[in-house]
Formats: sequence, structure tokens, C-alpha cells
Amino acid sequence: QVQLAESGGGLVQAGGSLRLSCAASGRTFSSSVMGWFRQALGKEREFVAAIRWGSGIPYYGDSVKGRFTISRDNAKNTVYLQMNSLKPEDTAVYYCAVGRSPPRISDRPRDYDYWGQGTQVTVSS
Repeated sequence: QVQLAESGGGLVQAGGSLRLSCAASGRTFSSSVMGWFRQALGKEREFVAAIRWGSGIPYYGDSVKGRFTISRDNAKNTVYLQMNSLKPEDTAVYYCAVGRSPPRISDRPRDYDYWGQGTQVTVSS
């Protein structure tokens, strides 16, 4: 059974940084696409970033390009989201997810079939 566990959220001032982790277990992810999404209160879930686990090639949503970096550690079966230059509008619950098969990069939540429980990120002004 696939399980995803996010961690690393918290409260940070604008301009600060946080690193989120997503520990994945339950199967081999080497051919998977892993994604990060976020959902602010009262808003729809928004694509943040995705990565092809095998190649490590990253993709980003327009709102985070140049500020966020997605990466993975094969030995630890963990995906990271390094978030720099945080803004109050980055405040949201952040979720990691596993893409459906066959693997392809997508910014649509419906193309991901396993989700973590989420971790809250709050950026104060």
C-alpha cells in the first residue's frame, strides 16, 4: 500500500525559507512522477512542482518558478520541496502525490492517485 508522509511545514516570515519532505513507501517509485500541490483556504488545489523520479527532471508552476526547487533522494525514497523567498500568498496546506500510470507530468490533481495528509505552511508579512 502506497503511503506518503509530508513534513517540514511551519510558520515563517516573508522572505524566509522552508524545506518540505515527502517520505514515500509501499512500492518502487523509480518510474513514477511525484508532485507537490497546495491548497489555500477557500481556493482550489494548485500545482506547485513535479519531478520524474527516474531522471530527476523537474517542472514548476508559474507562481513558484525561480523560488522553489523540487528534488528527490533515491536512497531515502523521499521527495523534497525547497521553498525560498516565501511570500504570504504561499500560505497553504502542501500535499505530495504520486502520479497515475503511465507516468506523465501533469498539473491536474486528478492525474495523481495517492496523496499525503498535507503539511501547513504559513508565511507572515
